[in-house]
Amino acid sequence: MKFAELVEKKTDGRVKVQVFPNEQLGKEMEVIGNIQSGIVDMLITGESMMNWAPLCGLIAVPYMIRDSAHMEKIVEGEVGQAIEKEVIEKVRLRPVAWFERGARNLTSNREVKKPEDLNGLKLRVPNVPLFVATWEALGAKPTPMAFSEVFTSLQQGIIDGQENPYDLIKSASFFEVQKFVNKTEHVRGWIYLVIGEDKFQSMPKDIQTAILEAGKEAQAYERELFRAEQDQLIKDLQDKGMTFVEVDKAAFMKVAEPAVMKFLSPELQEMYKKIVAIQ
Repeated sequence: MKFAELVEKKTDGRVKVQVFPNEQLGKEMEVIGNIQSGIVDMLITGESMMNWAPLCGLIAVPYMIRDSAHMEKIVEGEVGQAIEKEVIEKVRLRPVAWFERGARNLTSNREVKKPEDLNGLKLRVPNVPLFVATWEALGAKPTPMAFSEVFTSLQQGIIDGQENPYDLIKSASFFEVQKFVNKTEHVRGWIYLVIGEDKFQSMPKDIQTAILEAGKEAQAYERELFRAEQDQLIKDLQDKGMTFVEVDKAAFMKVAEPAVMKFLSPELQEMYKKIVAIQ
């Protein structure tokens, strides 16, 4: 991991970061608790922190973030600062970097360019009430089911479509049972690389500075990789026979917004309005 390499270099080997991928240290919520207890030092996490810091509920809201440039203005601006402050104070974790997640896009066997095109489309969604309500408002028939069941359900016609980022569309071989990637980009979100605040404050100032600098550099490095990967994934899916469809995102957002707002607290509604207004 680039961050580990940078920290070791910037601290002349005084700090070594050991990386444990694939939940080797436990499930996400468990690891957050272990960081708070001082057992683990760092984690990559996102909206799971909303259990402590409600503003983290903004990290994966449908039709809130238009594109990567809009996201950068949010996370690097006033809204992002408010989220980070709440994470430090309430979760006792300090963000040292943030990374963009791949946008979720709808796949289907018919083109979907506007909300009316969804009309009754049986769509697998994760078991997230906000996602279910959003797709219902848009005119689809959302069906929560385990990810492991999606391919077979598409193959057998139990569902007509599903929605996921490009990397999962490719790795799950959905191109074998779906013709179109409709670029709905309905959920754009990000994740944070965090360190335990108590651990961070126990470190000498020069080590703190090195960790924050390494975070920023790893973030910039990851951003370049992410953009290149997204371009390559589009090419790979096209090579597998999928057609990419441009979507009237403004029309989708207009229909979805009332359903989204019902799920947000008054505080989050205000932040949502601020975010949507950022140009």
